[in-house]
Amino acid sequence: MRDHFIRVAAATPKIKVADPSYNRERIVEMAREADEKKAKIVVFPELCLTGYTCSDLFLQTPMLDAAREELFCLARATDKLDAVIVVGLPIERSSRLYNVAAVLHRGAVLGLITKTFLPSYSEFYEGRHFSPGFAVPKKMTLAGRDGTVCTVPMGSRILFRCQSLPELVLAGEICEDVWTPNPPSIGHAMAGATVIVNASASDETTGKGDYRRSLIQGQSARLVCAYVYANAGEGESTQDLVFSGHNIIAENGTLLSESSSIGGHGIVYADLDLDRIRSERRRMGTFDLSGDDTYEEVLFDLTMEPLELDRRIASRPFVPGNRADREKRCEEILSIQSMGLKKRLEHTGCRSAVIGISGGLDSTLALLVTARAFDALGLSRAGIRAVTMPCFGTTNRTYWNACEMSRRLGASLTEVDIREAVLLHFRDIGHDPDARDVTYENGQARERTQVLMDLANKTNGMVIGTGDMSELALGWATYNGDHMSMYGVNCSVPKTLVRHLVRYYADTCGDDALREILLDVLDTPVSPELLPPQEDGAIAQKTEDIVGPYELHDFFLYYVLRFGYHPGKIFRMAKHAFANEYDEETIRKWMRTFYWRFFSQQFKRSCLPDGPKVGSVAVSPRGDLRMPSDACARLWMEEVGAL
Repeated sequence: MRDHFIRVAAATPKIKVADPSYNRERIVEMAREADEKKAKIVVFPELCLTGYTCSDLFLQTPMLDAAREELFCLARATDKLDAVIVVGLPIERSSRLYNVAAVLHRGAVLGLITKTFLPSYSEFYEGRHFSPGFAVPKKMTLAGRDGTVCTVPMGSRILFRCQSLPELVLAGEICEDVWTPNPPSIGHAMAGATVIVNASASDETTGKGDYRRSLIQGQSARLVCAYVYANAGEGESTQDLVFSGHNIIAENGTLLSESSSIGGHGIVYADLDLDRIRSERRRMGTFDLSGDDTYEEVLFDLTMEPLELDRRIASRPFVPGNRADREKRCEEILSIQSMGLKKRLEHTGCRSAVIGISGGLDSTLALLVTARAFDALGLSRAGIRAVTMPCFGTTNRTYWNACEMSRRLGASLTEVDIREAVLLHFRDIGHDPDARDVTYENGQARERTQVLMDLANKTNGMVIGTGDMSELALGWATYNGDHMSMYGVNCSVPKTLVRHLVRYYADTCGDDALREILLDVLDTPVSPELLPPQEDGAIAQKTEDIVGPYELHDFFLYYVLRFGYHPGKIFRMAKHAFANEYDEETIRKWMRTFYWRFFSQQFKRSCLPDGPKVGSVAVSPRGDLRMPSDACARLWMEEVGAL
């Protein structure tokens, strides 16, 4: 099983204007350096062999002959490299001059990509020297002084397909092409290209770097592709312009790597995830891969070797790493949750909401969301009935937090001690209370749900569900117990994000007393509190000791549902992401648990209450996860077992 990571590079050599031999030497040096670092695609700037700023020297026959000859020299000098090399130069065909990017591999010229759109405005005068390239490829014969002759396709619509890694389909455009309303890369992606390269010479003016970055990121997002942008830099003429060597590598809207916007020269690398591109396109039913029959395919092969990833893989993929982005995400999610509940309360005419408050994270978040919804409706928070239902496992800490938090938020607090009711139920069904088994635990959960439902009937209210998406993925909910509600506000919020939502509310609520309560809730171990506390009153039952760390399960969940990756790939990524937190055996152990529970517990997700989707991953049977409850897990479990 290949995991489809491939390293690419955008390289800017320090050149000399109108000196193809010198420039070729610098290109070879950088190509060898990139190949040593296992880059499989190396992209150089526009007209790099000659320099972009040659101006009327492009019309000189010695210049054109030298550029063509140095292209052959470059091919020979890199014939032992495994990397595909893309380099810009001028090429004459039928007395017309074209701005092209030559694609080289293992000593051969595979094709010549022509520039479609020639800028002849502001500081640009390309129309003075070059003709617009043609889309449909034509045959071009190149001849060297030593008698070397090759005939290759020349045009815009060329796909370079890797035989050893079919997910790698390369196509290219040149500088201005991507700045136009209808760039060639649109057609390339529709024809199947997964990696777009751009040999560019974009000069630097104030603010242009930010726009260039957003342009490349946006194009990679729009086309669901990787985009490798190599820009001209130091050595180009500064008679009127400065070229910064601003290189950018993006993948489906994510900036993977870039050089300084005024960096001069150098190489930037990034590890692309071609499987991510493939699975994203597969998931999007509107992504058009019809292409057209005017594209010509050129086949090549790569030596696929183990790659030690040099790519940031977030260990908490649901949680933005940047604080400002994280706070923005939290505000958006709280707004989505409260807006969803607001609409449901409006539609049903309910002026009462009933929530079971345990002093844990999930019920805390549900209460905070409900308070926001009531505020948006202009309803008194007294209409929120916060119900604490102490039983065998309730600790003083969680009980106090639940009560005080409810009071600080202005909710109506109701206490229903369910011990007697649960013991009566045990007598009715003949269960020994000393048998601390699943019946002992679930009996409490179902009694709590019965209390909430009946209180909601009594007040013409609505039971607000508290369970989060991580629990639903693992089936860590009592069927017809905490599994059931009338509207589940947390149903698509993963546990790792629940923490940050509560923390964000604590930091922004403006109530010091409430903030301290919320911080203590965050500091409390996650527990269903169904088993009696320890002798010192501490929580005896910790969820993560039983089902595993939620940060690992959320990581697995994200890549299983969002991209459909193989377990082996997710395992490799988890080892990379959690290198300083969990060893391989721990990751492997909880991955087995995840897959087993995920498949076996689908029946609980098949009848979930309504609730708002807040992110790109959700488990609603009416939305993102239409999965049979009796689907076989063999394929996944066997692969996990072989890890």
